[in-house]
Amino acid sequence: MGNKTLRSFLLPTLALIAFIGVWQAICEIFQIDTFTIPSPWDIAGTMYEDSALLAKHALATMNLALIGLGLGLVFGLVVAVILHLVLPLREALAPFLILSQNVPLIALGPLLMIWFGFGITPKLILLVLVCFFPITLSVLVGLGQAEPQLREYLGMIGASKWERLRRLEFPASLTYLFSGLKIAATYVVSSAIVAEWLGANMGIGYYLNFKWKGFDQPAVFASIVCVIALSLLFYYAVVLAERLVVRWKPRPQGDWKGAST
Repeated sequence: MGNKTLRSFLLPTLALIAFIGVWQAICEIFQIDTFTIPSPWDIAGTMYEDSALLAKHALATMNLALIGLGLGLVFGLVVAVILHLVLPLREALAPFLILSQNVPLIALGPLLMIWFGFGITPKLILLVLVCFFPITLSVLVGLGQAEPQLREYLGMIGASKWERLRRLEFPASLTYLFSGLKIAATYVVSSAIVAEWLGANMGIGYYLNFKWKGFDQPAVFASIVCVIALSLLFYYAVVLAERLVVRWKPRPQGDWKGAST
């Protein structure tokens, strides 16, 4: 492990430990009531006591989010390819793509449940709506970034639009695809929580709603910890997949945080 890699892991870990320590100290010094803000020790105790229950609900949420992300990926790719190949359709549908991201999930969820029932279908529709937009937008940008000379050469030798897409444009868009997928992976877990909150009998969203109604604040914070952990798991799974698939891309120095100094 190199110095930069060690530093990128060590510094956030130390910052997290310091944050938790300060939080615990404030709760102890000012005798803050657990109902107001539970201490990290109270939250850890609740997570230990409810570990089996949290694991079961977390697995349900992870499965829902994984299916939603997969469907969002497929739908986003298909929409991006169609809009790339058919320019008039792209110009006609662009406002609707933006509009789809401006409808609050908390408002759309109940409507979907009225239309599609209380099963998994309305939840997956919500997740697809959240996931497909960053994927579609990123891939659309990536498809237009192929080398103009290579595109012109393929046109000169009689390559069809589909052949240009398959041989040149789609491979060139892979880094953009993974950028959009990282964004989608970041939001899919929290969106799954909203979907479960609106109506479910399993998942972290259900657990969170149940504990919130019971005024069990440490359990509410424990569910938030699970949501953060799942979101990080999804994000770094996409990062790993990108490193395995996009072999020609150099590893970033400093990742999303910018160039390291």
